[in-house]
Amino acid sequence: MPVNITATNSNNSNTLTQITEDDQPPGYLKTDFNNLPISDTINDFRKKFFPDITLSNWNDWRWQIKNRLSTAEEFQKIISLSDDEKLAFAQNKGIPIAVTPYYLALIYNSQSSLRRCMLPSMAEFYQAPGEKEDPLSEENHSPIHGLVHRYNDRALFMATDFCSCYCRYCTRSRLVGGGRKSAQAKALKMRWELAINWIAEHPEIKDVILSGGDPLTLTDSQIEFLLERIRTIKHVEIIRIGTKMPVVLPQRITKPLLKILKKFHPLFVSIHFTHPDELTLENKITCERLADAGIPLGSQTVLLNGINNNLETLSSLMTGLLKHRVRPYYIYQCDPIIGSAHFRTNVKHSVELIGSLQGNISGYAVPNYVVDTPGGGGKISLLPNRIVSIDENGLCLQNYEHSKFYYPEFE
Repeated sequence: MPVNITATNSNNSNTLTQITEDDQPPGYLKTDFNNLPISDTINDFRKKFFPDITLSNWNDWRWQIKNRLSTAEEFQKIISLSDDEKLAFAQNKGIPIAVTPYYLALIYNSQSSLRRCMLPSMAEFYQAPGEKEDPLSEENHSPIHGLVHRYNDRALFMATDFCSCYCRYCTRSRLVGGGRKSAQAKALKMRWELAINWIAEHPEIKDVILSGGDPLTLTDSQIEFLLERIRTIKHVEIIRIGTKMPVVLPQRITKPLLKILKKFHPLFVSIHFTHPDELTLENKITCERLADAGIPLGSQTVLLNGINNNLETLSSLMTGLLKHRVRPYYIYQCDPIIGSAHFRTNVKHSVELIGSLQGNISGYAVPNYVVDTPGGGGKISLLPNRIVSIDENGLCLQNYEHSKFYYPEFE
């Protein structure tokens, strides 16, 4: 049954210039009016469930956000909810529920591993020992609202509490989902000014990470304002943006946005990837456009039980990222927020899993496995123990195949 959503008329000033048929890779519907080519599988989904929505509307990122699905009734027009999911929808008072139509096309299959990342379950209502609303103690390291200063030389700037899609294991579940009403714009800008002034008054800050929520859900003018103000601070050397938009809403990476981002180098973008199913052709083109704009791309992935914590899935994701010109950077142990026990993996097994990646895939594709320590201790890398012993023969080392080798140790 088609979803009853009326397309909005959009004068999209953020559209890319038209692309030619030669610009479109195989597997894409050829069209001369949408800024991002649409893959056959995504287009089949659009025609089945959003038949009245034009390609130009589908590729308008603002239309995608305006038409996110958030209620059980909306989801059930497209997917069959399990009894557990229905109960969780009825009782949900925690992490907001929202999925863009584009991303729903990736998870609507009942067998999709990504489905668990976006749809609520009753397991969220169980609080395991050690779980907290703010497990990383960000509030205790927040000198002013919206800013976290945990490491001496960097600051985390939470520019918004809004995301286009909400992950069920979100570290900041206590904060996200407040919305971005226009009436709040003035107060939001005042909050930004306070954060920017604080950074300007602390010359030890060399690195500013724009986060949230998702900062790329802000308008072009808001993003340009933030980047321009931060870049004028002489002691800030690097700006990073943490986002999931190239994954859940690739339509957001428009030509005007890229033009803005290019003005503020050195600028890095860290993208939150979860599963190889997210490596669509739309995502590939989006990542390539960012890379072509001179922006180094890194991935951040949360290790999730039953979703991506096996060698085949993780290898496919990490090697796929390299093909999309994204350098695998971090794999995080899932933070112990309230209701996350069903997502968290066994650390010992996870260390072994990361060790299995070494030697089986390119070294460029092996990320750094870290625990962001509860209580605000920061990130600590967890590595397979490759040192067997140190004796008169030297250093006994064990490789990824568990074979032992000696390296001469000198005093």
